[in-house]
Amino acid sequence: MRLYSKYSRYLIAVDCIIFGYDIHEKNIKLLLIKRSFNPAKGKWSLAGGFVEPDESLDNAACRVLTDLTGLKNIYMKQLFCYGDPGRDPGARVISVAYSALIKIKDIDKELVTKNGAHWRPLNKLPDLIFDHQEMVGKALRDLCFQARIKPVGFELLPAKFTLVQLLDLYRAVYRKDIDKRNFRKKILSFGVLEKLDEKEKETSKRGAYYYKFIKSRYKKLVENGSSFNLDVG
Repeated sequence: MRLYSKYSRYLIAVDCIIFGYDIHEKNIKLLLIKRSFNPAKGKWSLAGGFVEPDESLDNAACRVLTDLTGLKNIYMKQLFCYGDPGRDPGARVISVAYSALIKIKDIDKELVTKNGAHWRPLNKLPDLIFDHQEMVGKALRDLCFQARIKPVGFELLPAKFTLVQLLDLYRAVYRKDIDKRNFRKKILSFGVLEKLDEKEKETSKRGAYYYKFIKSRYKKLVENGSSFNLDVG
């Protein structure tokens, strides 16, 4: 006898809110899909898919992201569950939203093109299907909060970066201006960055020194009871 047989069954899906940072345009971007199937064929949506019977929610989200970008072992966080009965006109679908941070240059461009995916800046997003706009809004608020208390911003940058490039990233995340002097003093006070001998000379004659984030130093910072707090004005 099958347990719970008297109860209805529903589809479970995952939707991935994939953020990337364009270091040249100084914009946070969102990877969107132009749907090739109904419902809402031809409209814009987040990358998503149904959960297979033999996989967990986390594994399903990782599969969707890897199939789309070719990337593995990236920063991903489960956010919220969306279960309004009428959210998807195709069927009763309960969706779990995930936020992912990736480096745009690392993605498999052929896979992205094959899947009909496109990067769109946050200030020029098209209308999204179903409740995907709500998902993006909540994910952005969470990204802003996480960037204040954890070094998640480095997931969006190349391995080496200048302090100005790092400042531009946080300005894009917070969507407001940040005082350059205060930011520099604050970020260096944590001791999690290593200054390199190499300089970036594309944007200035004198050049600015590159830095890199040292994860082991961050772990030591936390172990010693200190915190990473980038709430700067």
